[in-house]
Amino acid sequence: DDEKASKAAAEEAKAVAEGDLQQTVKELQLAEKAVATAKASCMQTAADHEATVTARSEELKVLAEAQKILKETTSGAEAQTYAFAQLASSTFAGMAMRSSADLARLEVV
Repeated sequence: DDEKASKAAAEEAKAVAEGDLQQTVKELQLAEKAVATAKASCMQTAADHEATVTARSEELKVLAEAQKILKETTSGAEAQTYAFAQLASSTFAGMAMRSSADLARLEVV
């Protein structure tokens, strides 16, 4: 009788262990899929970042070259400061704008 009880207990333990094993195998498969997805996502993100860094570097080179060309072709004009106040005082010397009628007199038709 003890032998039968012992055998039944062993079979029950074996069944529980096999169930645990199946559950563990399923969880392992899910974890492996998650790792593969994370790895692929990480690799794509790294590639995208590298492309962005490369593009930004090229953009900065082009901007530096454009700035150099502008400085060479403007012959110092980039150092001057222009303002609407300067333009207005030289163009409309002595003419004060106090009303819409003053503005109407200056309109070019």
